[in-house]
Amino acid sequence: MNRTSTIAELRRSGYEVLTVKNEIRKNLIERLKNNKPLFPGIIGYEKTVVPAVVNSLLARHDILLLGLRGQAKSRLVRMLPSFLDEHIPAIKGSELNENPFQPLTKRSIELVREYGDDVEIEWIHRDQRFSEKLATPDVTIADLIGDIDPIKAATQRLHYAHEGAIHFGIIPRTNRGIFAINELPDLQPRIQVGLFNIMEEKDIQIRGFNIRIPLDLLVVFTANPEDYTNRGNLITPLKDRIDSQIHTHYPRSIDDAIAITTQEAWTEREGQNVIIPHYFREIVEQIAFEARKSEFVDQKSGVSARLSISAMESLVSNAERRSIILQERFVVPRICDLQHILPGMTGKVELVFEGEQEGSMKVSKALIGKAVRFVFQNYFPDPLKRKGRPHGETKQTDDSEYGRIVNWFEAGNKVEIADDIPFEAYQRELERVPGLLETTKKHMKIPADNRHELSSAMEFVLDALHQCSKIAKDEVDRVTSYKDMIGSIFTGNEINTEDEDV
Repeated sequence: MNRTSTIAELRRSGYEVLTVKNEIRKNLIERLKNNKPLFPGIIGYEKTVVPAVVNSLLARHDILLLGLRGQAKSRLVRMLPSFLDEHIPAIKGSELNENPFQPLTKRSIELVREYGDDVEIEWIHRDQRFSEKLATPDVTIADLIGDIDPIKAATQRLHYAHEGAIHFGIIPRTNRGIFAINELPDLQPRIQVGLFNIMEEKDIQIRGFNIRIPLDLLVVFTANPEDYTNRGNLITPLKDRIDSQIHTHYPRSIDDAIAITTQEAWTEREGQNVIIPHYFREIVEQIAFEARKSEFVDQKSGVSARLSISAMESLVSNAERRSIILQERFVVPRICDLQHILPGMTGKVELVFEGEQEGSMKVSKALIGKAVRFVFQNYFPDPLKRKGRPHGETKQTDDSEYGRIVNWFEAGNKVEIADDIPFEAYQRELERVPGLLETTKKHMKIPADNRHELSSAMEFVLDALHQCSKIAKDEVDRVTSYKDMIGSIFTGNEINTEDEDV
């Protein structure tokens, strides 16, 4: 419709002003009817969180999103304004985005009384109708609701009880829009009390002066369950006034986790041909899955999806650094690059007391090792699965799937790989191991001409055999050595990156 400029023109156009919750409901219904995406980019919530949010919006409820960190709560909240009309009319110059047909403030009421339908209006974009506040202990009632402005009162010669002396806070200024508070329990209880009337009675009281302004808002909160016991509390009367409480969660499948990291991680590097084998994506996500069930990790704090995103970016960056230094055409991660994702992990995993005793680095390395072992078993036979043989028959050599590989190391041979060696040298070193190339090709189904991925997969096999205690592994000065397990035990040189106790 054409943008009208006065209340009179707006009346003649037949425009109907809806409350914000009815407006959201109308646009949501329209999207549902036309089968349009509701929350594009939100992955893994299609059958859990999204239906709950849709039901709450259809019911015109205020919402509390409750979940651990890194569960896309804030992102979900910031997508709610897309359900608002693109533009709505408001009295021009109004601090509270007032409905032209129902002015609220004394200024607007007097303006309409004096000029009638000739009062000018302006059109407000949906982006201007969303306000967000992070709850911190220093947030005050004045920040949220407002306070008396003594300078304003003095310059305009107004009594403090006069509405014109008020400096409105962020909530009234979001009238006819969506207001969100993140980490609600961090808000002091006395400030939470100040939200009672805003949510239900629509009654604002500032400095003892009772001013009734029927605000039109959708209020959305986010909170971490940890906050209820550790950092703060959500007071019961406020919780009672929140219509819907919706629990969020971490990705429940590796495929969803991979899709999230692929969407969010910065892996496309300028002028570089980046190739990330799928099993590397699985390893990175499995690290987070392992952390979320580890007894050494504080599960009340959670393990954010940002861990996987940071880890993937660090992995690609180390491969990119190597490619730049060696002037190679392709950026392809290697298993030895996994040690360089540790800086992206250790700050995102909070440990319990036992984990602190082990040390964040040791716990993180163990999580990587467990992830490698888990993903390896999706592609290869389990090296620890023993084949039955007749009673009394002994076996001098390992004739299993990995027999030739393990026997070669038992003969005193070893492989040394630095994370900055050229690809040709990397490939030659791995091809020295008898049976390694054949075993890798047999199970990974990598085209023979894809040498970079094939070589990385060969190292993947060696590392997995180490995680299964078939061969030993040392990591010294960014050089990884694979060698005989028994010989390492007797010489005392092995540094096992996955301690079974961890």
